[in-house]
Amino acid sequence: MDRPPDIAAFLDSSARALRAACSGQALRAAEKVIARAAMPGRPGDGAARLPVCDWIATALAGAPAGRADLAGAFAALEGRLRWYRRGSASESEPAFWNGHANAVILGPGGLETRDDLWIGATVMAPNVNYMDHDHPPEEVYLSLTPGEWWNSAMDWTDPGPDGFIYNPPGITHAMRSGTGPFLALWYLPL
Repeated sequence: MDRPPDIAAFLDSSARALRAACSGQALRAAEKVIARAAMPGRPGDGAARLPVCDWIATALAGAPAGRADLAGAFAALEGRLRWYRRGSASESEPAFWNGHANAVILGPGGLETRDDLWIGATVMAPNVNYMDHDHPPEEVYLSLTPGEWWNSAMDWTDPGPDGFIYNPPGITHAMRSGTGPFLALWYLPL
């Protein structure tokens, strides 16, 4: 299968950004994702948007200079993504229900269907807390906007415009936006 140029450009930008930002366990996890993503997957599902996705353009406009290439590559394909709410989200918690969306780029339900990795994105409106959760795979985040992360081994922290967040396998973690929108990319080797 030939990979669409927008996905190839996004993966190239991701590899550069991950290698520039990450170290230690995060870099090892990132290299697994980069190696697995080298082979294209099967074509995936079409687009679906949620109202919170209206914050994406504002978030991308404020992306840090060091991640402008990655933000541009993401912008080129984000309109084709299928955005969804976290499965445990409830309408009884309207701030979270209306204030977040996730999309898979490569992985189950993504632009490329795969079972060896997940690459995706999370957008949140201002002043939203993404609930505590955990999952077996380790995870690396690259932020495209200011935001804070927490896990059971660290206090709330903003990694800064060129930083990263690494969550070891199975650790409980969360994230939150500040006064502006939140946009982050996530990379999980399975």
